[in-house]
Amino acid sequence: MSAGEGKRKRIAVIGATGSVGASVLSVCRAHAGEIEVRGLAARTASEKLRGLAEEFGAEMLCVHDAPEDGISWGRNILTGPGGLAALAESPEVDHVVFASSGTAAIPALQRALKAGKEVSLANKESIVVAGPWVMPLVTRPDQLRPLDSEHNAIWQCLHGEGRNAPAHIYLTASGGPFRTWTAGQLRTVTPEMALKHPVWAMGAKITIDSATLLNKGIELIEAMFLFGLEPRQVGALISPGSFVHGLVEFEDGSVKLLAATPDMRLPAASCLFWPERRWPAPDFEPPCLASRTLSFELPDEERFPAMRLARRVMEEKGPYPAVLVGADEVAVDRFLKKKIGFTDIAAVVEETLGSCALPSPRSLDEALGALDWARRKAGEVCAARQGKKGKE
Repeated sequence: MSAGEGKRKRIAVIGATGSVGASVLSVCRAHAGEIEVRGLAARTASEKLRGLAEEFGAEMLCVHDAPEDGISWGRNILTGPGGLAALAESPEVDHVVFASSGTAAIPALQRALKAGKEVSLANKESIVVAGPWVMPLVTRPDQLRPLDSEHNAIWQCLHGEGRNAPAHIYLTASGGPFRTWTAGQLRTVTPEMALKHPVWAMGAKITIDSATLLNKGIELIEAMFLFGLEPRQVGALISPGSFVHGLVEFEDGSVKLLAATPDMRLPAASCLFWPERRWPAPDFEPPCLASRTLSFELPDEERFPAMRLARRVMEEKGPYPAVLVGADEVAVDRFLKKKIGFTDIAAVVEETLGSCALPSPRSLDEALGALDWARRKAGEVCAARQGKKGKE
């Protein structure tokens, strides 16, 4: 349904209280005449969620981790995985935005696609862990719309190309706050230092992943599944400033790129209104092109080994995408708690990958099982490293 048909598009936002959800809702706020927010979901029953429900008049609310004594907000509240699924497949919703992190919303994503909904996706785990059980559910072009800025850029660059398959795609990274640091300096990084991203304002987990470049590695795996490409076709480039978000190189040697002010409201608007374009919000500022200098460099896989690990995972597939995600979750958590060092994050992930002897998953449940195994194993690896440091 396009906005030009005179009927407001009805959307639900899963992960409404996070940073990506805030960007999506900012676009909805700016285009209230064309978008109606019917449903909102979050992990917990926060006052922020309640306030958003009142502001947008959302008729359906879902709290995944509901308290045992219930929620006394004077309205019916959906809860748990079943509540997410009911929201995602509701006939009262045209478009579902998945802006949450983690794997809890994967079943709801599957239900939304099966129900024929338009889906905007900013949840990496859904594709990296469950790609083989999600992508086959996409039944028409542009039903699944990448919301992350890099994948959104590739998606837009591929439009209009028909059968012209890309020779290569490149996701860009700012390089994080430690792009020019030496290996010795990286060993001194504290959580407080790593949480200061030079461009984006994001949650703690993704900010740390961006500093180690593991976030970019995970995005490469996601892009491989999302666009049906081989590992050799997917790469990354460091481009400080995050003005260029993605590039596509075609077989004739030409390159298309998407450049824009680094603001998540722009890819959000492209997903919600595609194929039409809308100004994201009244305070959105267009880029000053005369002041921009574009530069690209390859990631240094010696100082930032996370990229090397992601490439290994892309080649081997099997249980390894899920293991990478699970090990990283635990390693980042332990780093934020100051139990391991910054450079230990990639080391923990690598040791966990090296310990994996699991078979290739044949179902989503088996893939989630590999994820849980990786979390347990990474916890053991972190504890061992912490114990060694305590004896030094």
